[in-house]
Amino acid sequence: MNRLAVFDCDGTLVDSQATICLAMERGFAARGIAAPAGAATRGIIGLSLTEAMAVLHPSGDAVEHEALSAAYKAAFFDLRAKGLADEPLYDGIADAIELLDARGWVLGVATGKSDRGLRHILEHHGLHPRFVTLQTADRHPSKPDPSMLHQAMADAGASPATTAMIGDTSFDMQMAKAAGCAAVGVAWGYHNRQELLDAGADVVAEHPSALVAILEVLP
Repeated sequence: MNRLAVFDCDGTLVDSQATICLAMERGFAARGIAAPAGAATRGIIGLSLTEAMAVLHPSGDAVEHEALSAAYKAAFFDLRAKGLADEPLYDGIADAIELLDARGWVLGVATGKSDRGLRHILEHHGLHPRFVTLQTADRHPSKPDPSMLHQAMADAGASPATTAMIGDTSFDMQMAKAAGCAAVGVAWGYHNRQELLDAGADVVAEHPSALVAILEVLP
């Protein structure tokens, strides 16, 4: 079986919180609803949009959550079109990906982003060719449902015993455990170390440079 390393995107590969928070503020404003605090928005990064809106606006119904999702997307695309979307790679991530690739790991992404959003980020940073399997909210239930990992393993010819999910949120860790995979938390993202451990993280990496060593010794 192939060894598969699946990365989350926002908060793991790229630091997109400023743009996400700004788009959320503008999306809520477009619907005439008070915007959530930045901390609340950071807390839902990783969920699919409609699930995130249900958390951020619990008094709304399903129709309103869909409308908020559409308003958020429109705001985000507008920021990107105007060159105002800031989604830099975390320092050391590109090197970690290159090393894992060189060591024979199959690489994938599992994210609450859309296909379009993920492709933009990977192509912008020149990483798209590195990844064999890309799983997004367009084709799967929201994390922590394990559907994304099940498909990633099928694409890569990997098993739960040879797969690691690498992410910054409790949703990533819960998804990994639901799929029977190793759960590797990262300390540079949006949920803190204790949240990751409480959600089932087997280990928490302090810096991208630690990922290769961590993955190579996982059972």
